[in-house]
Amino acid sequence: MIDRRTAMAGIVGMFGAQLFAPIARAAGVAMPPGVPVISEGPPSVQVFTPVQRAVMTALSDRVVPTTDTPGAIAAGVPTYIEKLLADWGLPGDRVPIVAGLDAIEARSRQDYKVSAAKATPAQQDALLTLAMNGALPTATTGGKTFFEAFRQLVVTGYYTSEIGMTQEREYLPVPGEYNGAFPYSQVNKVYAA
Repeated sequence: MIDRRTAMAGIVGMFGAQLFAPIARAAGVAMPPGVPVISEGPPSVQVFTPVQRAVMTALSDRVVPTTDTPGAIAAGVPTYIEKLLADWGLPGDRVPIVAGLDAIEARSRQDYKVSAAKATPAQQDALLTLAMNGALPTATTGGKTFFEAFRQLVVTGYYTSEIGMTQEREYLPVPGEYNGAFPYSQVNKVYAA
């Protein structure tokens, strides 16, 4: 089966030049000297407060929700995000994510009188839309900077997970014979190789 690092290298092309730095480092695209190889196990440092972690988890589930396949939470995306930011992210890389989570939490408490983690899915979608459109100012960066980086982290974490590679996509090392006239209507899932 394909390993996570190989899958991450494949995702680099999806985001192009706007790739969030920790993802690029983990994929081996922009490896600065002195950055150690990522280890198994828990993150080397705590990146999020409990409130930020809860908000990040809830918002991850809105970016890749559970449908007929498991979503971001089942795929372990929140753990992946914290591990990636702790072990591959430089302190400056964490700033837009942490500031964005804090801004979303503050806006949720202001607008909905509840933590963003406890907001309804529609309210969480509205908060993410504000961030996506740059209408959610943060202390250090714009909400749009947060949204782009956060979306990349969630999508990369999901599609490089075992669930993303085997249940969302269909893993076939050799997909079969070539058929140039195969009807698109008969394609069940996208192939991952």
